[in-house]
Amino acid sequence: MLTNQYCPDDDITSIATALSPAALGVVRVSGKSSIEKMTAVFSRPKALSEALGNTLVYGWIKDGDKLIDEVMLGVYRAPKSFTGENMVEIYCHGGPSVVTRIQNLLLKSGFRQAERGEYTFRAFINGKTDLTKAEAVKEIIDSHTDASRGRAAGRLAGSLYQEIDGIKKLIMDTLAAIEVEIEYPEDEETIADAFDRTNLLDAISRLKSLKDSWKGEKLYQDGARVVLAGRTNAGKSSLFNSILKEERAIVSDIEGTTRDWLESWADFDGIPVRLFDTAGLRETGDVIEAQGVQLTLSLTQDADLVLYLVDSETGLTQDDISFLEKTQEKIVFIWNKCDKTGEARSLPEELKNKIEHFGGETRISAKTGNGLSELVALVKASLTQGLSTEREQAGLGSARQKEAVSQALECVEHSLVSADEDYALDAVVQDLEDALEALSEVTGDITPDDVLGNIFANFCVGK
Repeated sequence: MLTNQYCPDDDITSIATALSPAALGVVRVSGKSSIEKMTAVFSRPKALSEALGNTLVYGWIKDGDKLIDEVMLGVYRAPKSFTGENMVEIYCHGGPSVVTRIQNLLLKSGFRQAERGEYTFRAFINGKTDLTKAEAVKEIIDSHTDASRGRAAGRLAGSLYQEIDGIKKLIMDTLAAIEVEIEYPEDEETIADAFDRTNLLDAISRLKSLKDSWKGEKLYQDGARVVLAGRTNAGKSSLFNSILKEERAIVSDIEGTTRDWLESWADFDGIPVRLFDTAGLRETGDVIEAQGVQLTLSLTQDADLVLYLVDSETGLTQDDISFLEKTQEKIVFIWNKCDKTGEARSLPEELKNKIEHFGGETRISAKTGNGLSELVALVKASLTQGLSTEREQAGLGSARQKEAVSQALECVEHSLVSADEDYALDAVVQDLEDALEALSEVTGDITPDDVLGNIFANFCVGK
């Protein structure tokens, strides 16, 4: 179990920046004796030991009489630090050899290599953060767009914790009223009349909103798979380059230029998308190109959305119609190269009706960029159809949170059923206490060790 590897009494160290050439590198240490241990490898031990919290100290990291690097030390004293413990961050030059040399020196000087997520775990057990904020840290690190980062930042700032806390208060106020009724019963005709259910109805509404938020939040976290498909020379590679704003794919008038697929992350108005450029769909005797065509068909079957391109000058072919009628994935149809023809083509209504999941059609010029903003809007609308994505309050940040909220919702709903069916008030109390326990798992007030291990094992070592 991962949490058994975390020993809060150890002084720990890790490299917090990437091991690649850079202007600065950061090595961080944390623990009760971390500042004291650092004095043994610092050129100005007295200045470090006497430094106040949240201050910088200049000097050299040294190994005996040998100078390693000129550094600045950020000194943080408990409890006013990220982990709630004494901490030092070493700001050194960013060469991999320098950073690694300092880390190895610290390991020889009594520090233990930090485990994945151990700094954030210590922040959690020392009361500096709750689980919703801890999970938001990793969300921010992994975010692919500014919108996904912003949603995670809201959870890091406490929006989800505050929403959960508000729902818990509604349930606890109702519990308090029921406990009074149990101690001092009056002559209500039914159990359902023994307490005011207004707070519970409000809690149910807010829990449903949180539960519904997960699919939309997951889209912003994990992104969507969007595949560019179409016949050869439809302009898929040109569109791929236009969306990425760089020349990633080779563009040529020669049919079959693209034989393998390319992929890259792209930002579709805040939604992170893994965009795939694929080989053109056509019958071919070229063995390599034929394999590329099969890969294209395979990719489209796993896509969240297929952007199907047709050359406006050429128009629809029987191959296009056959693909559109057979595919079971959601399709956005694109008339490309509209800069070359003045004719505003449109799909026949009969064909639209045969497409199982039709997400709309649009007209663009991948070469000039005309129509790209309309395409982005159409893709976003297709991916978010039926999802709650426009958040005015907190949204859930993980499947773990969604499961706990779903359990709490079920318990609160069941408490009203128990009251309506005239069960004893103790049964209603049990349902509401179970709901509170589920919500406490969201924030970490009550959390099994295996859940903690799963959460923090996915962090990087420096966090």
